[in-house]
Amino acid sequence: MTDSSPSISPTPPTSPTSPTPQISAIICTHNRDQYLGAAIDTLLAQDCPQYNLEYEIIVVDNGSTDRTKAIVDQRLADPRLRYIWEPILGLSTARNTGANAAKAEILAYLDDDAEATPHWLRTLYQAYQANDRLAIAGGRVTLIWPEGITPPPWLSDNLAGNLGAYDLGDRPLHITQPGLTPRGLNYSLRRSFLDAIGGFDPNLGRVGKNLLSNEELFMTEKALAADWQVMYLPEALVAHNVAPERTVRSWFLRRGWWQGISECYREQLAGRAGWPQIGRGLERMARGLHNSLRYWKKPDRRFDSWVYAYSQIGYLRATIINLFSPNNFHGK
Repeated sequence: MTDSSPSISPTPPTSPTSPTPQISAIICTHNRDQYLGAAIDTLLAQDCPQYNLEYEIIVVDNGSTDRTKAIVDQRLADPRLRYIWEPILGLSTARNTGANAAKAEILAYLDDDAEATPHWLRTLYQAYQANDRLAIAGGRVTLIWPEGITPPPWLSDNLAGNLGAYDLGDRPLHITQPGLTPRGLNYSLRRSFLDAIGGFDPNLGRVGKNLLSNEELFMTEKALAADWQVMYLPEALVAHNVAPERTVRSWFLRRGWWQGISECYREQLAGRAGWPQIGRGLERMARGLHNSLRYWKKPDRRFDSWVYAYSQIGYLRATIINLFSPNNFHGK
């Protein structure tokens, strides 16, 4: 594929009198054909029609080489569904492509390996209708473990968050701490806010097999700084499939490494780059190593602390590269 511009597959023609969607559901996908069908089906089964809420579904195929296109084609007879090919790898790039193609003011992002409850879109939409200063909202996330696999004893609640788990309680909550920002797999934004900040930063978020992150945290920082609001909505429930390869320690260590790189770059965007990052990274690594010894008899806390310390190696490496080669972003 040499054409770098996204292409849209043929879909049934839209009648001039067709109602404009009030909320757009967007799935950005890359080689997840084993989960994608279920994700789309849960969106097709939303209860919005019962409440006269119009919605559309956009699948952004981000350079997949598996059966992704065939999975979508099987469902394209439904006029609410559209397919877009985006060859430039990167979750943030795919999200921007989906936003540019969407017709609604409210954009709801569901991961390709997640399953939404029937009232997911309606819950999100109603929150924006009730609060015109709401920029970002997301809901509770539970985990679906692979058949025959149970949560290992070394997995802490904190590290389960790396798998997407997210639960801030049973009541809606205004988020004022960026670290509590909603998970990207169950995530929504107001288009006017996204346009105002120039879209998702393509230097943050997954790119192919790397595990760059922090894009949602960065968005929350921008929203709060501009006096927008961010909310947790427990009723906007989504379940996330845990891939088998993410049930081993090595995946969490790799995820921690990329978390450190992501944090380094986020600090650069916030104007906090430079030599002080070395001190911050060393202090955090020492704290993680100390806690891994402190909680030696508690396997979940011990491994959590070790992953935190390991993430700082990635952070420090990224910092050093940036100090001596600031135009060569290390995360790529």
